[in-house]
Amino acid sequence: MAEGDLKLLGAWVSPFVIRVRMVLEQKGLSYEYIEQDVFNKSELLLKHNPIHKKVPVLIHGDRSICESLVILQYIDEKWSGTGPPVLPADPYKRAVARFWAAYVDDKLLPSFVGIVKTASEEIKAEKISDTIAALEQLEGAFKKCSTGKSFFGGDTIGFLDVTLGSLLTWIKAVEKISGVELLDVIKVPFLVEWEKQFLAADFVKSALPSVERLEEYVGVLRATRWNVASAN
Repeated sequence: MAEGDLKLLGAWVSPFVIRVRMVLEQKGLSYEYIEQDVFNKSELLLKHNPIHKKVPVLIHGDRSICESLVILQYIDEKWSGTGPPVLPADPYKRAVARFWAAYVDDKLLPSFVGIVKTASEEIKAEKISDTIAALEQLEGAFKKCSTGKSFFGGDTIGFLDVTLGSLLTWIKAVEKISGVELLDVIKVPFLVEWEKQFLAADFVKSALPSVERLEEYVGVLRATRWNVASAN
């Protein structure tokens, strides 16, 4: 494999993979996408991510880079002169973007997935409350980070935008399944406007799966794997 060859091991349903695809497309980088079955891991995946055995994995030449936020930073540094920057140039702003990206993955994502993963009405209500609280925190972060512009990254879509944006159709699918509005224009008006601007980008639209496809996927998980896990 040549040093410049790029391959991405991923799964269509994974927001972690989606955000990497967004940045690769935004940068205009040529790469081969290789879909993986996350429940039946391939030898290729196990070879290139033997520690966590998860997607995404970016293979650049003979090197493997794992974990989505690490991959985004690698792309930003390796192709710094190609396309818009992923992270801000200012060290403090970079640190803030990394902090809130970790918050998205550690707090927001498990909360809204938990809404449809549980059969308990009590836990569901708790997860809804946690999700809304996390979105309200991100509303405040947007006001500070965007400085009155369209995106967390300012004038262009950046690190925190793709981190949160990769979850948007997932959030919409959870809203439809649960019948609860999470991105509420009354509670998080700045995020609702940001969402419109973000979803208008062509490289974003091409990377995100449809809400309907995710609804179907969640239905399968609820009927099989999640029910089995809860029964055990």
